[in-house]
Amino acid sequence: MWKLRIDSHFRWLRTSALALCCLATPAHAASVSTTFTVTATVLASCDVTASNLDFGNYTSGAGSDTTANTTVDVTCTNGTHYTIALDGGSVAHDPAARAMSAGGSSLLNYGLFTDASCTTVWGDGTGATTTMSGTGDGTAQPTTIYGRIPAGQYVPATQYTDQITVQVTY
Repeated sequence: MWKLRIDSHFRWLRTSALALCCLATPAHAASVSTTFTVTATVLASCDVTASNLDFGNYTSGAGSDTTANTTVDVTCTNGTHYTIALDGGSVAHDPAARAMSAGGSSLLNYGLFTDASCTTVWGDGTGATTTMSGTGDGTAQPTTIYGRIPAGQYVPATQYTDQITVQVTY
């Protein structure tokens, strides 16, 4: 009988000890904290693409000018101010007096303008030429270039070309 009581008493003590272990207060861990700054610098940048300007067929004896237009697309970082300049070309090198060549001495004069009425010469900003400006918004912004070949130029029949460099300053 004593053995049964002792066994039950030990069982009660063991159960009580386990219960006390579970009710024990957990140890508190120490902690520290800090902060850090996150930064980035957005650099101003621009890209430019241009489509060719094709006047098509020009008739030397025609009584009217031949006109055509093309676009320059400028994509700049949002808020970036830019200026578009056009050089004088690979033939005449003069924005106010551009010319196309067929590889010889014959030249076909033409002009590039900022307006559809072909009154403001688009150039490099020197002399009597002007440039075009804009402010980037992160998307491609098309700008139209208006071209005109004056009537009454009597040149040999062949293909004439010139190459214009577009410069975007930002």
